Amino acid sequence: MTFSNIDSLSARLRELGATRIFCKALAENDNSKQQIYLGGSFEVLKLLPHREVRSEPGLARPNFKAGLAMAWVDDAGNAATAPGAQLILYPDYPEVRLSGFLQGCSTAPSKNMRPLVKSDRRYNNGPDGRVLFFGVSDGDITYAYLALAGSAIANEFVKRRDEGDFVLDGVLWNIPGKDARDSRVELLTRLRSIHGAGWHVSQRMDKAGRVIPYSAQNGGGYTLESLLGIRPNAKAAPDFMGWEVKAYGIGKVTLMTPEPDEGYYGKNGTEAFVRKYGRTIAGDVMYFTGIHRVNQRCDASGQTLVLRGFDASSKKIVDVSGGIDLIDSLNNVSAGWSFQGLIEHWSRKHSAAVYVPYTKKKEIPPEYRYNSPVLLGEGTDFSLYLSAIANGQLMYDPASKIMAASSGKSSVKPRNQFRIPIKNLSTLYTKFEAIKL
Repeated sequence: MTFSNIDSLSARLRELGATRIFCKALAENDNSKQQIYLGGSFEVLKLLPHREVRSEPGLARPNFKAGLAMAWVDDAGNAATAPGAQLILYPDYPEVRLSGFLQGCSTAPSKNMRPLVKSDRRYNNGPDGRVLFFGVSDGDITYAYLALAGSAIANEFVKRRDEGDFVLDGVLWNIPGKDARDSRVELLTRLRSIHGAGWHVSQRMDKAGRVIPYSAQNGGGYTLESLLGIRPNAKAAPDFMGWEVKAYGIGKVTLMTPEPDEGYYGKNGTEAFVRKYGRTIAGDVMYFTGIHRVNQRCDASGQTLVLRGFDASSKKIVDVSGGIDLIDSLNNVSAGWSFQGLIEHWSRKHSAAVYVPYTKKKEIPPEYRYNSPVLLGEGTDFSLYLSAIANGQLMYDPASKIMAASSGKSSVKPRNQFRIPIKNLSTLYTKFEAIKL
C-alpha cells in the first residue's frame, strides 16, 4: 500500500481507529533534536490525548511533561508504537513541543526527521515541504505519518490548504472527513429547534442511549444533553460534535471540579477535610462552603485562596511547582491544586463551548425552557484560566459535604467547584459572541 492522496491516507488512519485528523507543515527546525513545535500555548493538549502531566522543576528550563501514546504509520500502512513520545510544555515562552518520537520505533521515519547541518539548510528554518499527519483515536492513540517534501500527499496538502479546504487550529490543520458537517451550524440548528419547542419535561440519557425521566431539581443540564443526544461518558465532559454544552439557570457556571491533590485535603481526602474545616447544619450534615477569591479571606470558611507561581502581568507560569492553595487561619495549606494536576484537568475540556440559559418550572418532575441568546466561546488557554483566578473573576465555590455525619453510616460527596459569573466568561476565550436563536 502506497498512499496516493490525502483521502487514501485518511482512510487508513480511520481504519486504525482515528476519529480526528490533523496535520502540520514542518519547518527545518522540526526535527528529532530541536523537537517538533506544536504551538505557542497549551491549547494543543486538547487535541492530542496524553498521559499524566508531571512537573520538571530541576531542569535548566523547568517544564511540564506528558507521555503520548503514539504510533508511526509507514507507507505500507503498518503501525508501530513510539514508546518514547512525549509532549513537553515550556511555560517560559510558552510553547509545546513533541519529543522522543523516534525512540524504539521500527516504522519511524528516522532519516527524514534528523536535524540538518547548517550548510544543508535551504529555508532559514522555515517550512521545508514535509507534512506531518496526526490521526487521533477514541482509544487515545495518536497515529503519525510523515509525507515527504515533493510527495503527492504533501503537494495536495499545499493546494487544498491554499484553496481553503482545511481549518487552522493553532499550528495544526484540521483535515475533515468526506461527510464532515459544520459543527457550529449543526449545533445552532439543534438549539433553535429545542428553543422553539418550548417547555421540556426533565429527563436524562443513560449510558445505553435510553431517555429516562429525571425528577431531581438539578436536571437543566441533563435535559439539554439528552435533547441533543449526548450520552454520559467517562471522558471529560459530554460534547456535541466537539462543543462542550453547559446549561445555566443563574448568573454563574461551573467550569471545572478538580479534586485537590495537595495540602491536608490532598493527603487525607474529602471526609477528613470536611470534618476538620466544615460546619454542621440541620439534618446531621457537615458542609464546607464559601466563595473564595484570590487573596481575599472568606468569612464563611475563614480561609484564603492563594495563587503561587503565576505572574499575572506577563500571564505566564514562573514556577512549575506552583499551584492554587487554600490557606487556613494558622497559615496551613488545607487544600491545594498543583499546576500539573490543573493542566491535566483543563486539557480534557473542549476548546469550544456553548452556554445555554434556561428557565425552570419547579414542579415534580421539573420542566425546562431553553432561552435565547446562547453564548459561544471558542479558543481558550490555561493562562486565561489562571488570569481569571488572579483577577478575582473566577472563584472557588465548594459544596463538599458529609451526610449522616454523626452516624456509623455517613456518606461523603466531594464538590470542588471553580465557578465564574456569566458576565466574565468572555475573558476565557479568544472569540466570544452571543447568538440569538
